[in-house]
Amino acid sequence: MNQYVARLENDFSLIEHGFKEEEKRALTDYKSNDDEYIKKLACLAYQSDVYQVRMYAVFLFGYLSKDEEVLIFMRDEVSKDDNWRVQEVLAKSFDEFCKKTGYETALPIIDEWLKNSNPNTRRAVTEGLRIWTSRPYFKKNPNEAIRRIASLKEDESEYVRKSVGNALRDISKKFPDLVNVELKTWKIESKEIRQVYKLASKFIEA
Repeated sequence: MNQYVARLENDFSLIEHGFKEEEKRALTDYKSNDDEYIKKLACLAYQSDVYQVRMYAVFLFGYLSKDEEVLIFMRDEVSKDDNWRVQEVLAKSFDEFCKKTGYETALPIIDEWLKNSNPNTRRAVTEGLRIWTSRPYFKKNPNEAIRRIASLKEDESEYVRKSVGNALRDISKKFPDLVNVELKTWKIESKEIRQVYKLASKFIEA
C-alpha cells in the first residue's frame, strides 16, 4: 500500500490543473476493492505531502462517506487542509455523501455542516450542492435551498459569502421570483450583505 501511494505521488505530482485524473483513479480503485481496504488506503494517501494525492484521498472519502467515522473526518480534519484544491474536492465529496444518502435524508447533516465553526466546512455545503435546485428534493423544494443558503448571507468568511451569492444567483436563473422574495427581506446595511446581494441579484436586476 505504501508503494502504491508512492506511485500515486509520482504520477499525480505532474498534474498542475484540474481534478479529473485523481477522481478517475479514485473511482477505479474504489470499485476494485472492498471498503475496509479503501478506507486504509484513503487514510494513508491523505497523509501525503503531495496535494494531488490528498485530493485523490478525499474523493475516496466521499465514496465511503456513509461511514460515519469517515464523514466526521471529512468535516473535522479535511476541512483544515490548507490547499484550496483539496477544499474543492471536499465540496464534491460532501455532495457525493448527499447523493448516496439521499438529499432529503441528508438534511440534518447539511444543516449541521452549515452551522459548523470552520468556514471550509460551511462552504463545502454551499459550493458542493451547486446548482442546488438541480439536486433531487431541492429541485422540487427550491425554497428549502434558498432558505438554507441565505442563512449564511452575513457569514464572517468572504470565501463563504461569495459561494452563497453565487449559489443564489444560480437558483435565480430558474426561480427569479423566489430569490427576489428572499432578497427583499434583507437589510442591505453591512458590506457583507451587500457583497452577497450584488452576486445573488445579478440576473434579477438585469
